[in-house]
Amino acid sequence: MKTNDQLDHLRKLRAEARLGGGQQRIDKQHEKGSMTARERIDLLLDKGSFEEFDMFKTHRCRDFGMDKQVFPGDGVVTGHGTVDGRTVYVFAQDFTVLGGSLSETFAEKICKIMDLAMKNGAPVIGLNDSGGARIQEGIESLAGYSEIFQRNVMASGVVPQISAIFGPCAGGAVYSPALTDFIIMVQKQSYMFLTGPKVVKSVTHEDVTEEALGGAAMHASRSGVVDYPASSGADAIVYIRKLLSFLPQNNMENPPVVPCTEQADREALELNAIIPENPNAAYDMKEVILQTVDNRDFFEVKENFAPNLIVGFARYNGMSVGIVANQPAHLSGVLDIDSSIKGARFVRFCDCFNIPVVTFVDVPGFLPGTAQEYGGVIRNGAKILYAFAEATIPKVTVITRKAYGGAYCVMSSKHLRGDINYAWPSAEIAVMGAKGAAGVLYGRDAKKAEDPKAFLADKEKEYQDAVANPYVAAQRGYIDDIIEPARTRARIVKALGILQNKRDTNPMKKHGNIPL
Repeated sequence: MKTNDQLDHLRKLRAEARLGGGQQRIDKQHEKGSMTARERIDLLLDKGSFEEFDMFKTHRCRDFGMDKQVFPGDGVVTGHGTVDGRTVYVFAQDFTVLGGSLSETFAEKICKIMDLAMKNGAPVIGLNDSGGARIQEGIESLAGYSEIFQRNVMASGVVPQISAIFGPCAGGAVYSPALTDFIIMVQKQSYMFLTGPKVVKSVTHEDVTEEALGGAAMHASRSGVVDYPASSGADAIVYIRKLLSFLPQNNMENPPVVPCTEQADREALELNAIIPENPNAAYDMKEVILQTVDNRDFFEVKENFAPNLIVGFARYNGMSVGIVANQPAHLSGVLDIDSSIKGARFVRFCDCFNIPVVTFVDVPGFLPGTAQEYGGVIRNGAKILYAFAEATIPKVTVITRKAYGGAYCVMSSKHLRGDINYAWPSAEIAVMGAKGAAGVLYGRDAKKAEDPKAFLADKEKEYQDAVANPYVAAQRGYIDDIIEPARTRARIVKALGILQNKRDTNPMKKHGNIPL
């Protein structure tokens, strides 16, 4: 074969591979309002940066008529490229090829790029749109899934792993995304569940739709599986690109620093008046965050799940940080099972990838009630305690108002190796609120008083002045300084600056046993 003929043959094969399951199936994908696998990759990566691997790989199955259904690439597009100039490895499942079902060779392609990502220290992004295991292959397909799961576990804490769900994701297919660091789903187009509505109906006799059982809205608000419910496929890609901008390439690097366009010591006078006079009145902690971070730019994660705790990424003077904050505007900022799990996972991710954590505290305690106790609030509440205590990254804490009881302890207190702990003058640091404490300490005496209410009011003020303020903690050294709220940004920036070279270690061990 002449050189020109060889090149023509190569180009023909490439064109065939790029069509996936064929133009007719591509058109059907577009009719559903969905992009193809290659279109998603093109949108995700910097223009012209994608280098594809295994374009010509095909399955080996010859049973059940599969010898007549052979497609170059076998239903998944894999390779590497760049996002904002930084290398990422990516795989995109192609629903136009046998419904994106996973075969032995399909899995081999994914495993290859995951291995390369580990060796070269770059994030892995999975764009999922698959009907699940390829039934015709049986055990080979199941083995393929298991090989991917093993790599997900080995890569955890080594390189960032991000999953986006653009279509169906059911059965064993859900566990690879579940093992990754962040999951994005597209509303009304994607779903995730272990067993579908038909199986649920036959086993439990429940009538449920795919959307109600495993849609993006449900997973973002109730199960907590999903970090962001995207409004469209394009929105999901934009979210991934921005998320990557806060993250280092791997666990041996520090997160990226970008030029800061505003003053590091910018004051926010609005914060001096943000705490209501009524200690039981709510305010929006997100406004505190926005007033202190660079350019009011806060990238929230899991916004719809356990909103009594806020987590997300931002920058201080160009430095990438994770933020954890109680939200007094929801359930008074109380900690419960869901918020503890949410916070713990986020803190542990930040610790894996050398991202400092800034914690804003206004927490009245843990949520009481039988539902919480029966659900294991002790075990689950211990998770966020464990995460903060284990973390060796720079930890800066600002107590804005309430910090009561065990909830004070777990929210990155000085006692859990908090590096720099500040409090506003409005901070109340105590075992419990002044009113409750007065009732416990002087309840019997109040019954003997001429005016029990006035007596308890006096004792409440006495407790407030003596204990429930930041000055007692500052006298003990548990608070490093009591700061003017307007100066919070400047103090955080300075704190992060002096902690840049922080070194902390944990005892040598295989791993701890977090209360899962």
